[in-house]
Amino acid sequence: MSLLAVIDMQRVFAEPSSAWFTPRFAETVGPIKELTRAFGSRVLFTRFIAPDSPEGAWREYYRRWPFALQPPHARIYELVDDFRDGAGPTLDATTFGKWTPELAEAVGPEGRLVVAGVSTDCCVLSTVVAAADAGVEVQVVSDACAGMTDESHRQALDIMALYGPLVRVVTSAEVLRDIEDAGGRAS
Repeated sequence: MSLLAVIDMQRVFAEPSSAWFTPRFAETVGPIKELTRAFGSRVLFTRFIAPDSPEGAWREYYRRWPFALQPPHARIYELVDDFRDGAGPTLDATTFGKWTPELAEAVGPEGRLVVAGVSTDCCVLSTVVAAADAGVEVQVVSDACAGMTDESHRQALDIMALYGPLVRVVTSAEVLRDIEDAGGRAS
């Protein structure tokens, strides 16, 4: 059975005043809303949050981005209003990749992971590659993802497509058609 993972649809990536603003973030909201309706209870949202105390190379990362060293409940780490209410289960991680034991358990041993969100060229890519490495079938919904630039978005999609047949880059229309063909169930 398929699980939709919606990666990091948070204010820190949505607001133009943020250093981590993802320019086409708003364009992903509509397709993601359609997908979440179609997947029903088989949706999990993720949030990137800062660790309490960065370790290793993360120390240098947060020296570069000190504004991000805020607690998980800080406004910048909230899901955007479009998804905040009724988002269902939310998985927090202090890493780019969200392929955690919790996400693996939610997908299940024979499940399929459908991925949407931001940014294509960082957290989406990191999540997809790790899931594929674990032997999970992954679909990346191209029009429900956004990168830091159009070029890096396209490059990240091209890189993920190289992981086929474990990873397939698809459109939201294709995913929704597959659900409709399966009798309205995300199979």
